[in-house]
Amino acid sequence: MALNGPAWLPLALVLGAVSAVVYADHLVVSISLVYLYILPLAVGAIFLRKRVSYSLIVVCVLFHDYFSPRGINPGLRIFHNLSAMLCFAFVVYVIQRYMAEREALAKTVQQQRDDLLKDVELAAQVQRLFLPSGKTAVPGLEIAGMMHAARGVGGDYYDYFPIGAHTTQVIIADVAGKGVPAALLMSATAAAMRLEANHDRNMLEQVGRLNTGIHSVSDSDRFVTLLVAEIDALKKTLRYVNCGHSPALLLRATTGALTPLNSSCPPIGLSPEEICELSSEDLMPADILVFYTDGVTEAENRIGEEFGMERLSATVRSGSSLSAEDLMTNIYNAAADFCGDNFGDDVTIVVVRCHFNGSSTASS
Repeated sequence: MALNGPAWLPLALVLGAVSAVVYADHLVVSISLVYLYILPLAVGAIFLRKRVSYSLIVVCVLFHDYFSPRGINPGLRIFHNLSAMLCFAFVVYVIQRYMAEREALAKTVQQQRDDLLKDVELAAQVQRLFLPSGKTAVPGLEIAGMMHAARGVGGDYYDYFPIGAHTTQVIIADVAGKGVPAALLMSATAAAMRLEANHDRNMLEQVGRLNTGIHSVSDSDRFVTLLVAEIDALKKTLRYVNCGHSPALLLRATTGALTPLNSSCPPIGLSPEEICELSSEDLMPADILVFYTDGVTEAENRIGEEFGMERLSATVRSGSSLSAEDLMTNIYNAAADFCGDNFGDDVTIVVVRCHFNGSSTASS
């Protein structure tokens, strides 16, 4: 009550406690009840200012002296009052010293927390620099992507950029773990993939060199699931390598069938060598590709049930006529509604719509 109530409430409570002790001291004349004043004084030392607390000591001693039996020797009476005053002052001093140190510690912790939050926000800003900032320049492809970090900074990563006049590379990755350690490894992965894309267009060699680099700087608890895809809008083909990542979904516009882009090799960084297979699919106009991290499918509701592949597939099918941006938003909202917007892991979604042969842009 004293902490959450109005400012005058602590003083009223202390004065009420003092009054109760004074009344008991007035009723009992056979023994001294001076020790009972310690309780209201101790409470006052916690909530009241120093001047008020020490003033209450004098008030309590005067009340006790007034109600003490008059037959006591004056010298003994003075000694009794002075010793009580010193005892009260010591108790108040110790408690207020403790409260001052506690308040100073709380301010220090709050300052450190604020500094940490600033550092995390700065890290999040740096992390966002690795994400694509605009739309792909390759005609015939409509791409939208988003990332929602569970702890300010996260271990998810996605990117898409042209690697030719008609070809776009799409990357989605998920670092094991969450928070700052995962974000640091994610940043290294993002930078390495950008450098590899400029150095070599062979996805298998890209993945192999990335695996060697990640394995050399991380332990067995730190690994990266990765899906790298190349979409050729001219040849209408999809080539991809899935390193232990959640299977992306390819929605066929003509049949409505969903084809999973399954994993063909272990995650990056688990072993010194990464032996992968390059897979491919033919694409048709209006086909849709959905890339995501396991934060989507593993989102849990209040009873511990996961969003799962079936709900994700149903959401993709129901939004097949939407634009890439709207379908991406629909998927996120469906998962957020399912788990009450309380994601336990980072969430990343990338949607690609194929507009080959001049197919019209979808609308909601």
